[in-house]
Amino acid sequence: MTDRPAPPAIAESWVALRRHTSARVAIGRAGFGLPVRAYLDFQAAHARARDAVNAGLDVDALSKDIARCGLPFIVVRSAAPDRQAFLKRPDLGRRLADESAARLSEPMVAPDVAIVVGDGLSSVAVERNAVAVLDILCGRLREHGMVLAPIVIATQARVALADQVGEFLQARLSIMMLGERPGLSAADSLGMYLTYEPRVGRLDSERNCISNIRDGGMAAADAATHAFDLVQSMFAHCASGVPLAIKKARTAQAPGDARPEATAAPGNRPRR
Repeated sequence: MTDRPAPPAIAESWVALRRHTSARVAIGRAGFGLPVRAYLDFQAAHARARDAVNAGLDVDALSKDIARCGLPFIVVRSAAPDRQAFLKRPDLGRRLADESAARLSEPMVAPDVAIVVGDGLSSVAVERNAVAVLDILCGRLREHGMVLAPIVIATQARVALADQVGEFLQARLSIMMLGERPGLSAADSLGMYLTYEPRVGRLDSERNCISNIRDGGMAAADAATHAFDLVQSMFAHCASGVPLAIKKARTAQAPGDARPEATAAPGNRPRR
């Protein structure tokens, strides 16, 4: 029994879909396998993903780019001593090395927002996209009177590292920017994770995520705008993640009765 060819209308619809996505659709077949071009493209994408995961972050170049934006910064590292340990022991990437923890324990004014830029699983994504988002987002936060901590550049970093950083700095809110796990369509996708009242032990359900920030995905300006809107909403409702969604839903259902919890206006607060 031989396979019947797909009806022309269906085939044309799949081919047309390729103009709107980088996903692997309508790549064809060669017998029971892939056409040579599709196979080679797959292998190249796999190689780019492996390279992105294993590449180290160019901290010096990133520091200079952040400084050119007029933003102070601090460089820290997680408890993972090297890239291999980071990949094999995710728990080490979620907490600071002892010397980095000591550095963040030094006295400073407690900020409204602490922003961490971590390498994550794709330093390529950070090097290509993070500074553009930072420049726009930090400008808007400052325009609205919010106090920012120095940008924390973190190596061998996982998402939850921002919880410990935010707790040390006593920030009201933390934003982690880091490279997302590379896929076979994009190896340079940046993610942002926003957490209200960051502290060690926060659940992933208590965060909000903005994903796929890259050329061909969400533009830097759009990501910064979305993040700024989320920050304002988190301060208004004193929550993030699923609790934020619940509070917003309750407010929308009973606008005359439900009101956001009272919260202090952004501004200088001495660290406890």
